[in-house]
Amino acid sequence: MSKTAINNFRAAGTALFISGIMTACTVFPTPEAPRVMDFPVPQGLQTSAASQPQSLRVDTPFASEPFNSTRILAKPVPWEFRVYGGARWRDTTPVILRDMLVGAFRATASFHDVTTDTGPGNTDLSLATEITAFHTISQGDSTRVTIAIYGQLIDNRSREALCADSFIVSTPARDQTIDSIVQAFGGAGERLAKEVISWATACETPPDQSFSGNKSGQAALM
Repeated sequence: MSKTAINNFRAAGTALFISGIMTACTVFPTPEAPRVMDFPVPQGLQTSAASQPQSLRVDTPFASEPFNSTRILAKPVPWEFRVYGGARWRDTTPVILRDMLVGAFRATASFHDVTTDTGPGNTDLSLATEITAFHTISQGDSTRVTIAIYGQLIDNRSREALCADSFIVSTPARDQTIDSIVQAFGGAGERLAKEVISWATACETPPDQSFSGNKSGQAALM
């Protein structure tokens, strides 16, 4: 066989090999994009009888891994976290919790004005929180959603923690489907929002005054 024929044979073989690899790659199905789930603002919250005159900033909660992610978490045993497949939160857990609390405070008109820590303005008070649980817990055939946070209401002028408390809520899921799990998270979020708003509005705060200090209360938990 001539040298030219050998080179042509090798080139043809290489082309067939590459084509075979590309064809093999198309055999596997393309993974479906995960469902993007929301953590909604509770509906039907009652307006506060007396709105506090101060402005409030809700800071993005502190959270360590695995809570500082978009994963929907389960904890089937005390020493292990697992992830629900095929679905995720629309943003990280601290962000969706912050947005829910902001929406709940605004819906109840509990304070004169409510903003997030991404806003440019200053506020009289800050709500600083830390997430210590945001997952499901299984006990036999039952599954419950558990959310736990530690919160501080901060005077942004003096940097003093006016009130501090821990909150934990638990809500059962109807079944093991992701839709029931997310709905249970929503129910737990509603209970948490009501407890935090009641606590924050009952906290003894300084008289309303023009504020020009630190714009965020996050330093209180650092």
